[in-house]
Amino acid sequence: MKQPMIMTPGPTYINEEVRGAMAQPITNPDLDPGFFEFYKDTCEKLQRLLKTKNDVLILSGEGILGLEAACASLIEPGDRVLCIDNGIFGKGFGDFQKMYGAEVVYFSTDYRSEISISELEEFLQEDNAFKLATVVHCETPSGITNPIDKICPLLKQYGILTVVDSVSGIGGEKLEADKWKVDIALGGSQKCLSAPPGLSFLSVSEDAWAAMADRKTPIAGFYVNLYMWKNWYKKKWFPYTQPISDIYALNKAVELVLREGDFAKKHYKIADAVRRSLVEAGLELHAASGYSNTVTAVVMPQGISFGKLFEDMRSKHNILIAGAFDVLKDKVFRIGHMGENCKEEKVYITLKALDSVLADNGIKLKGELYKLFAQNFKF
Repeated sequence: MKQPMIMTPGPTYINEEVRGAMAQPITNPDLDPGFFEFYKDTCEKLQRLLKTKNDVLILSGEGILGLEAACASLIEPGDRVLCIDNGIFGKGFGDFQKMYGAEVVYFSTDYRSEISISELEEFLQEDNAFKLATVVHCETPSGITNPIDKICPLLKQYGILTVVDSVSGIGGEKLEADKWKVDIALGGSQKCLSAPPGLSFLSVSEDAWAAMADRKTPIAGFYVNLYMWKNWYKKKWFPYTQPISDIYALNKAVELVLREGDFAKKHYKIADAVRRSLVEAGLELHAASGYSNTVTAVVMPQGISFGKLFEDMRSKHNILIAGAFDVLKDKVFRIGHMGENCKEEKVYITLKALDSVLADNGIKLKGELYKLFAQNFKF
């Protein structure tokens, strides 16, 4: 069976160098000193990517593991936690907070716009007694990127720990964890880094470590206990057996991203050309502001369902695009242009197929998407 072209907002296509890295012989990660050095090297590469001097950990579990682990490790029953909510994932962070006994307060805003700094500032002037706050960098379902460069420093003015879900941002969006005062920055292997699904990674600040150390109650869990990792390198000890092949792949994937130079700038150029082309053709973007550089969400045009659009793209052109879920189910379709998908030729082919499918279903556009993309993209 011919493999489809995956133009979804993660998992993404995996570079052959990354696939090749997975084929390296494995060792016993609990006993081999060389693997401790390799793990440390991978963490140091991630530090460069995140622009942080904070500790970086790699966890054996998809990106959600990192989100839950941050909540489990920082939250004690009764802690007041601010959940910054302008999208499905932002709101969903609150569910993890409640699992670990938090008193959750939501700062909820328009699901089609980035977080307003002035509105958040007004809110915090009235209520800022929070142990920590969570925010999503890139709201993948709606194609919005939030200004964490302004959000996190504002929160820290009030002594609030900052936890940022940048699973769909890291690599494709600018991120400076130390400069922006991010206490925990969360990422996943299968998005902009284009490594196989299955790993979370995160940076942990000294303030975050201190909050874990000062807990009055034990962390509720083992696999989600980040404090178990404290001083792992000094002790030469992992809490559990590491997924060696996946970490081989992640190391190579991060190396390729760092080799690119300004990878986020490339994502912006591709994303900007995609957005311009869609709008010029008469389609409507879901986001009204704060456009994501890793995924574009488009309002479903009248006359076709997402199910029909997806099936025609898959069966006639062997291309996978995404829909959404929850409040956006059947309301948008999404094109992922992140990581290995962030290539002009792949986007061109995808938009040409989309032109064909929409035309076949009686949807008339003001111009051909792939031609508009070629005009808008500055080579």
